[in-house]
Amino acid sequence: MLKSALAVAAIAAVLVFGAFAIYAYRSPIAPLSAAAHPKFSPEVIEKGRILASAGYCATCHTEQGGKPYAGNYPLNTGFGTIYASNITPDPETGIGDWSPEAFRRAMHDGVSRDGSHLFPAFPFDHFTLMSDEDVDAIYAYLMSEVKPVKLATKSNTIPFPLNMRIWQAGWQLLFVDFGRFKPNPQKSEQWNRGAYLVEGITHCGACHTPRNILGAEKKSREFAGASIDEWIAPALTAANPSAVPWTASEFTRYLQTGAGVYHGIAAGPMAPVVHAGIGELPESDLVAIGTYLGDIVGAPDTNPADNPLVIASLKAGKPDPAYRKDLGERLYATACAACHYNSKEVMEGRPDLAINSATRLDKPDNLIHVILDGVSSDEGSKGIVMPAFRHALSNEQIAAIAAYLRDKRAELKPWSDLTERVASIRGEHAGK
Repeated sequence: MLKSALAVAAIAAVLVFGAFAIYAYRSPIAPLSAAAHPKFSPEVIEKGRILASAGYCATCHTEQGGKPYAGNYPLNTGFGTIYASNITPDPETGIGDWSPEAFRRAMHDGVSRDGSHLFPAFPFDHFTLMSDEDVDAIYAYLMSEVKPVKLATKSNTIPFPLNMRIWQAGWQLLFVDFGRFKPNPQKSEQWNRGAYLVEGITHCGACHTPRNILGAEKKSREFAGASIDEWIAPALTAANPSAVPWTASEFTRYLQTGAGVYHGIAAGPMAPVVHAGIGELPESDLVAIGTYLGDIVGAPDTNPADNPLVIASLKAGKPDPAYRKDLGERLYATACAACHYNSKEVMEGRPDLAINSATRLDKPDNLIHVILDGVSSDEGSKGIVMPAFRHALSNEQIAAIAAYLRDKRAELKPWSDLTERVASIRGEHAGK
């Protein structure tokens, strides 16, 4: 009896796997010779360049010190390291023999030219919303303006059996809603343009939405904030802990300049997103993105200078003889206050750290990163830099400054184990 039951179970398993294999199969698309590549107008190529920037294609497909788009950028996941592929027009190691149809299938369906399923580290679950016209423009740019680089992509470290790409078809079935973007008729044209950009090419949710144990975005917590590359991508909702609520105009300003007067700066993983990515979009698109994100936050566009927390912070930040009474205050006064001093109003280029997003997050990671490594010329506001204190201050001293800002200035629940966290982040990024 037991043998019969096991035999039936085995047969059923074989049938189920066979049916799944049939479902998962995608046929290869024939390679395209260089001579057969279509020609594109300068306008289409330029549009593709802008969209490729807005999608951070070069950022994710270029390893440190490598040639643009040649791949091998490591994406560390909870399942192992995935190396971004070479998307230069090299026909052997890149996508030089891909047709527009093959490229479109990869972007929309997460399937390579050879029929293999792509790992969702490539955000096809967002790119599926893009129009054929926009996807074809990116293809035109890559094939026309990017120099081919012969460089094989490194092997991923995803363990067996998770490295079997056939399982990605099941992941897609569970977590991906394929199809082009559908405008909301109840919203304005500007709002819909912002939604199309945020949900599609800029794929903001890929970093700002927490993921489940299988690596899929939790749709029920869209834009609720998440950890990324040892940084915190803050919530883009009303749950954002900023003292001054984000608004449509504040979102647009941040994306235009890389900094907000009443919020944080574009540092760490966010810096290339702004300065080498979204910033390439025309102003009308940045306004549209601000409109969409501002609607998600739901805050009215009021004058932040009238916010009681801003007024209180300006008053508390005014230097006086008692300002240096403990280690954190003394260090802040000597190392930070000269630049972060505001009197009657918050001035651009002089962030008030009590209301800064990094001081008000549940974790101190972003604040620690900036104190350790400063703000370079390609982060934050153009022309404004902050020195790194990695080699000037000890872990205990940086922890004291962070504790002072969190406890005394922001008047929020203290962060725990600050010194240990500073040591951890310092060690993880010791090469800086």
